[in-house]
Amino acid sequence: MTEFSKLFIVLGVLFLLIGGITALLGKLPGDLTFKKGNVTFYFPIMTSIVVSVILSLLFYLFNKFR
Repeated sequence: MTEFSKLFIVLGVLFLLIGGITALLGKLPGDLTFKKGNVTFYFPIMTSIVVSVILSLLFYLFNKFR
């Protein structure tokens, strides 16, 4: 198995984990939603921060034990 295929497997597992966490948590308290008439703007700032921290930790651990 090449390094490239291992990377795709790890990324697939990460996307599954992030998707599951997002489905369980739904909207976090720091996410912004603006509604005006029939237009809705949703900016998931807190969700983005949480996902960024989780990915940073996972990639750090992946590189440390590689």
